[in-house]
Amino acid sequence: MANRVSVVVRPLRASDKPQWSEMWTAYLAFYETTRPAEIFDLYFNRLLGDDPQDFNCLVAEVDGTLVGLAHYVYHRHGWSEENVCYLQDLYADPALRGKGVGRALIEGVYAAADAAGAPGVYWLTQDSNETARKLYDRIGTKTPFIKYTRR
Repeated sequence: MANRVSVVVRPLRASDKPQWSEMWTAYLAFYETTRPAEIFDLYFNRLLGDDPQDFNCLVAEVDGTLVGLAHYVYHRHGWSEENVCYLQDLYADPALRGKGVGRALIEGVYAAADAAGAPGVYWLTQDSNETARKLYDRIGTKTPFIKYTRR
């Protein structure tokens, strides 16, 4: 892809909080929701923690600026011995979409999951998220499952 940028994917650092907060705010806005400040603090602290049941975060940097994030968590699965990895949040700066940021983050999650012995990685997206789905169709396999939530 000729228009790709040089992306560095790395774990989240405490010093990333201001940029992380901006990106997570934009991610939530895309899904037409918000969270109170105390949830931002709680989530950020969990992302930096060492509890294996908590979420993890990879960030994407271009020229020293954060331009994307991926939040993921490992959990048990009733059908296998190994844990699986759920990629909950994926965000790339809209100005850099289509330039390799999302792919680099997903590949980073794939590598982290492999290193953790969790070969299965899955995520959800809205049916209408056509831009992201173009990438997902190239890097993943669409399943026939439909999500339901509690009333």
